[in-house]
Amino acid sequence: MQHLDWPRERASKRTDLVQGTPLACPLGQLSRGTLALMNLPAALFTPSWPAELELAYARHGERTTPVQRRHVGPLRVQKHLYAEGPEVCQHIIVHPPGGIAGGDTLDISAHAGERSWVQLTSPGAAKWYRAAGVARQDLRLSVEAGATLEWLPQETIIYAGAQAELHTQIALHSDARLFYWDIVALGRPAADERFASGHFQAALDIRRDGKLLWHERQRVSGGDGLLDSPIGLNGQPVFATLLVSGEVNSELLECCRELQIDGVRGDLSQLAGLLVARCLASEALQARAWLIALWRLLRPAMLGREAVPPRIWST
Repeated sequence: MQHLDWPRERASKRTDLVQGTPLACPLGQLSRGTLALMNLPAALFTPSWPAELELAYARHGERTTPVQRRHVGPLRVQKHLYAEGPEVCQHIIVHPPGGIAGGDTLDISAHAGERSWVQLTSPGAAKWYRAAGVARQDLRLSVEAGATLEWLPQETIIYAGAQAELHTQIALHSDARLFYWDIVALGRPAADERFASGHFQAALDIRRDGKLLWHERQRVSGGDGLLDSPIGLNGQPVFATLLVSGEVNSELLECCRELQIDGVRGDLSQLAGLLVARCLASEALQARAWLIALWRLLRPAMLGREAVPPRIWST
């Protein structure tokens, strides 16, 4: 496994540009260009923070083992966990800065090798801050034959004024299995902040052996009429999506539809080879509770294993 820390020289250059040249360099030795930069308004400087995380897993006997863990910048995974035994490898993806600002980029890829079982989650909400520039996340998931990948992050909070763009590509091979969800909260209702400016943009493509199963494009602009329209978000600041490869019988589908969580309005649709669940909610915790309740019902039936919530969800 390869570990690459954030290059010190890049971090220092970024700091020097914003804060000025170190005092060890006499002012008399500064070039005219450097002096001009030091006199420019601080608002003109928009330092960004790129981050990359590349993960890969393989099955060795009865155990799923990480075989690659490469990172650049502020993205990490904590120690791999086996709360359900050696077959399921759980990793918690951590973004130490705690938030994503304008110009930041997150590049995440995970590859589940044949017959492996990978579960990826996060320790808390991802926060996308108000910014003058676009921040971007690119996620690529690849699942080989006989493998299972669960992508179960906690909520994504888009602050008013943020410019967040998320792009996800998922490649399934042969009989690979996927359990995927995302939760998006626009603004911060608890702080009386509506999503009145900025934008949230998302793209999601899922393919099996190159054939497109799911193609979705979303864009929500701050203050847009769809935020309150009954054909849009209907005044609810939170929306969530769950996608599971495979099909369920009508009895289980109806059982899922009967789930009741206060503050949540959701439903499910069975498509060819893909089960889709959507909900609107007044709070992210309510949407997450609904997704977890579905996961508890669907995981045993579709993946053949009881649902064991990661301990990090309770901290």
